[in-house]
Amino acid sequence: MNTPAISHKLSPPDQTAAALDHLVINTRYDIDAAHALFDGLGFTVTPRGYHTLGSVNHLVVLAGGYLELIGQPRDSDKVRQEILDSPVGIDGLVYAVDDIEACHDRWLALGLDAQPVQHFSRPVQVADKSVDAHFSTVRLRPGQFAAGRVYACRHLTPELVWRPEWMAHANGVRGISSLLVIDEEPVQAAESYARLGRWGSDFALEFADAGSLPARFGELAVHAPQRGAFFTAIRFRGADQGFISSRAHALGLPFRKNADTLAVALPAFRTLLEFVG
Repeated sequence: MNTPAISHKLSPPDQTAAALDHLVINTRYDIDAAHALFDGLGFTVTPRGYHTLGSVNHLVVLAGGYLELIGQPRDSDKVRQEILDSPVGIDGLVYAVDDIEACHDRWLALGLDAQPVQHFSRPVQVADKSVDAHFSTVRLRPGQFAAGRVYACRHLTPELVWRPEWMAHANGVRGISSLLVIDEEPVQAAESYARLGRWGSDFALEFADAGSLPARFGELAVHAPQRGAFFTAIRFRGADQGFISSRAHALGLPFRKNADTLAVALPAFRTLLEFVG
């Protein structure tokens, strides 16, 4: 069955509003390669961050939600096992919240298995000085949402993430518009995610089954994950499609122009990116 993508519009009018904090691409041990690809596509990629949890990351910072490339250093004596246990590719949908404890309690009240609130930090270089960016998260135990990890984040030092020098991108991208969720039962999946909140006009979750991917992505669909449920495509807005297609060609990345959308595949990371003007 080829189910067209449906946006998340199933939540009742009195439901908690949802806001995107960030999306995560899991690179496992290949964060250097992921950094090179996003830099090559014209994104401004932040310097490497080192979490107290043991993982490392780079960010693509945008107005509203951002994109996080996360990985595990090969030479570290501190292993963040969830990175190695999770598949390579888009593997994190992170909600922005102001009150992390209230989010934890609300998710428990919904019957979800939420882990205890976690606090961690990473150093950030600002004007030749190292300062710590602090975060609090609440994570849902894996498996409750089959497509990938779902959690919420509160930024205690947002000024150390949303910095003007990191938010201007040569490829013109200004924000993240949507995340495509593939599921064998997309309508049921949409209803399940709707419990977590209703999205506004800046970001949407889309739902479809795997059979719909060739119609949307053509030959690029072969680079999507081969599982029953997965996060597969991130759509960006404000893109210079000519610039990005030229960069994708230089990097040897498969790409496809369809109507007003440019799609680029990152085969090594089982990820599809879409760019609209």
